[in-house]
Amino acid sequence: MSDVRALLAGRDAALGDGPYLERLDPTRSAWEERLRGWFGQLPRFDRTRTFLEATAALENEARACSDQALRERLHQIAQQMHRHGFTDPLLAQAFAQIREASRRTLGMRHHDVQLLAGRALMQGRLAEMATGEGKTLAATLAAVTAAITGAAVHVVTVNDYLAERDAEHNAPLFAFLELSIGVVLQDMDIAKRREAYACHITYVSNKELTFDYLKDCIALGEASRTQQQLRELAGGRHAEPPIMRGLHIAIIDEADSVLIDEASTPLIISETLPDDLDPAIYTQAIDIARTLQAGADFQLGTHRDIWLTATGKQRVRELSRDYGGLWRSALWRDEFAQKALSAVYCFERDQHYILAEDKVQIVDESTGRVMPDRTWERGLHQMIESKEGCEITGQRRTLAQITYQRFFGRYLHLCGMTGTAQEVAAEIKRSYDLSITRIPTHKPSKRKRLTDSLCRDTEERWAAVARRAGEWAAQGRAVLVGTRSVEASERLSAELEHVGLAHTVLNARQDKTEAEAVAHAGQAGQITVATNMAGRGTDIKLVDEVRNAGGLHVILTEFHESARVDRQLFGRCARQGDPGTTEAIVSIDDELFRRFAPAPVRALLRVMAGKQQRSLRWIVPWVQNRAERHYRKQRLDTMQRDDQWRRALGFVGKTMK
Repeated sequence: MSDVRALLAGRDAALGDGPYLERLDPTRSAWEERLRGWFGQLPRFDRTRTFLEATAALENEARACSDQALRERLHQIAQQMHRHGFTDPLLAQAFAQIREASRRTLGMRHHDVQLLAGRALMQGRLAEMATGEGKTLAATLAAVTAAITGAAVHVVTVNDYLAERDAEHNAPLFAFLELSIGVVLQDMDIAKRREAYACHITYVSNKELTFDYLKDCIALGEASRTQQQLRELAGGRHAEPPIMRGLHIAIIDEADSVLIDEASTPLIISETLPDDLDPAIYTQAIDIARTLQAGADFQLGTHRDIWLTATGKQRVRELSRDYGGLWRSALWRDEFAQKALSAVYCFERDQHYILAEDKVQIVDESTGRVMPDRTWERGLHQMIESKEGCEITGQRRTLAQITYQRFFGRYLHLCGMTGTAQEVAAEIKRSYDLSITRIPTHKPSKRKRLTDSLCRDTEERWAAVARRAGEWAAQGRAVLVGTRSVEASERLSAELEHVGLAHTVLNARQDKTEAEAVAHAGQAGQITVATNMAGRGTDIKLVDEVRNAGGLHVILTEFHESARVDRQLFGRCARQGDPGTTEAIVSIDDELFRRFAPAPVRALLRVMAGKQQRSLRWIVPWVQNRAERHYRKQRLDTMQRDDQWRRALGFVGKTMK
């Protein structure tokens, strides 16, 4: 363990004395945070050609080695790394052996661009690789290199499906190199989780990983590693071992999704308590909210904020006159009414949540996937349950919480990969101290962006999308249509059925059949309608007929607040030198324009609607920049509230986890 500590921890890093090795939270001023973001954008002198030439020079020697000699050579390199660190000469030697092992076991030889990505990971950087460039294989270079040094390696994915898929795909390589591999899945018990984390390399989703860390924090409390050892020497009872064995190295796949899109709210472990409120209160509040008039009784902001007017407060008082109990308190009365108004007017079924197994399940808007263990706080979840006629669950009490910014900052060595990071490079540097290395593509891109279309309303948009999808499918192309929500995917599905076009739908209701849907998405004439999950981590393989006809055609049906999500969807086509085309068919009443476009811009869009518009290429990025500023402030507020929460707990003498 001491060797790993010396290898991974910088000289100025403060390490914790908890149950396992991790970095303490840094203390930096706001000015230092700004400087960190700025310096992360400075150009950096690099010796990529020298590194690639050194790796290539060792390839024939590696091919001449026997299997056992290859493994022994890797362990010799690991010993040198303990003394000298992850230097370029040692990385070149390690990568040459791993590339040969991959060729023998997986039938896949790492391309030069993947070697560069692996090198960036071992330098503690974020590698920006275009979609389809083989991030999964590139990650094996860093995972193996770190694992042979004895470090606990966590390969972090955005969901269980990708964790299991990637682990299974790379298992032959790891087994050949005598490295154990573990996978942590949502329904695993503690014993199996501990076993998975004990492996050399563990594949795990970001949520499962963070929650397991919080479970360790709760179970082990404030006892340090030194205190636990003293207790055992004194003959005390052995404490239950932690689930994880340390925060040594994290390799984050789809890093922008994990570190930015999902970092707006802290991760919370809570317990369900009996609800002190009468369930009738929720029903009464929803009934009252549905009778209130927008504008007169309440105001609805552009960012899901809602508040009662003076007239509205008086009306709520009149409507609740006969209810008694907490309704007699003006404070509680207004709180109930505002929560109910949020449930009715700010959160929509099949967009922000779905009903599954008679339960309200939150949908992650950035990925389109269900988050089954998440609930809204402070009675909002119960209000939505009442709105949908579901059984009212108990209120939740927080036991432990942590933000992604603070959790991933505790790793001794943090790195990641993504296809889209430049837009948030300064924020990633400021929040995680991660600089970005852009990796060139293995082959030149043949992707063509067609002219965008702006429709007058939603109905016109769906009709146009169905017409275009049918035209491209008739040419022998495969078509992928991206939607923002479950509701939108099902609305388009109904339109396609109406015009007689066969298709497949992939959204939060069908996420268990994702692999099968993606496997058929590259067939000639196939139309696939998918929420944002289509842009993350899955590869659409084209048959030769489709490739010869022009490749995959991608239709974006609504611009997102983040241009990165749009780029992810467009990046589904024209991978690895394949041909492909993209286009956007959107409506002026889309959420991006309604929430973030000023009135003059919306007026201009109404004038432009009804035809193809090249000028959207200028307007949309400007509106998206406004949206990004809003969400960036939201993430900053989350970090500040988390810091205040920790200081408050420290003041009363509780564990600051």
